[in-house]
Amino acid sequence: MDTGKQFGTFFLEANCTVAVERIGLAVTKEGIPVKCWTMPGNTSDMKTVEKVKSDLLGWKLGRCVWVMDRGMSSEENRLILQKAGGHYIIGEKLRDNQEIHREVLAKRGRFTSVRENLEIKEVIIGDGEKRRRFILVHNPDEAKKDQATREKTIKKIEEALKSIKEQTGHGHTKNVCALLSHRTMGRYLRQLKTGRIKIDKGKIREEAHLDGKYIISTSDDTLSPEDVALGYKQLMEVERAFRTLKTTLDLRPVYHRKDERIEAHVFLCFLALLLVRVAERKTNMPWDHIKAQMERLHLGEFFSKEGRVLQTTEPTPEQVNILKQLKISPPQRIRHIQVTP
Repeated sequence: MDTGKQFGTFFLEANCTVAVERIGLAVTKEGIPVKCWTMPGNTSDMKTVEKVKSDLLGWKLGRCVWVMDRGMSSEENRLILQKAGGHYIIGEKLRDNQEIHREVLAKRGRFTSVRENLEIKEVIIGDGEKRRRFILVHNPDEAKKDQATREKTIKKIEEALKSIKEQTGHGHTKNVCALLSHRTMGRYLRQLKTGRIKIDKGKIREEAHLDGKYIISTSDDTLSPEDVALGYKQLMEVERAFRTLKTTLDLRPVYHRKDERIEAHVFLCFLALLLVRVAERKTNMPWDHIKAQMERLHLGEFFSKEGRVLQTTEPTPEQVNILKQLKISPPQRIRHIQVTP
């Protein structure tokens, strides 16, 4: 969402379901969480958008640009977002074989580099009411990863086909069916009339054409192609926040039955996420690194005939640096001394 001249200040991701609840999260473009919502799991997209829009009215936002992932890319959902006010930026499903997406991918023209590993190309499809604006994005680094992943998959297929060729009877048929229905390997195979399966080289070429690419659509013509691409990229901050909630902060599973307890659990996780993101921003370090370093700081308990002492380990230079950037004083070396009478 946009406040004043600054684009993309708030984003909503409401696709995380905990028990029977739907979790919404608004973050700044730097990834700092500012508000969370807990709604019934069967809340419709329209009701979700209305609820969030209503709650944010008091924030005096200049205009809203709803940034949504591929799950909201249907025509019905696009209309919902526009009816709610403002405009949308939505990721499109690249492999759904829609004619309009094939047109976007087939459109000629050079990509323009806007950031490191971020190249974009604007594509306009249709006229009048049917006019739609797309941004085709290409990430060279991701393209290399996609190619490497596909090559590994093809190698596995070749080994599987070699193994199947030596089989006969029921075992052969079972393994052929399993290979064809495989989630990743199956897409690169085709079955001949004779029943034999082989690698589909045409499909490999099609997939290679998609390496490192994704499509974004927007209803806002005032935004530059770069703003649209960077605005959608900020959605990754929301997704990263949810990953942190689900993994690092153990948002799920939730062992609560009452709504107020579920809401309290989610809110505590939200506060923990806020601390995590602030620490990351202040230190410019990932939380896993901060945690690994600070966990090495211990409080030791030492006994002797003379008494008992509680003493912390001496902070390493990196630990001192982290504490300094977070404006936290290092712990006292000697925490407690007890002398035996």
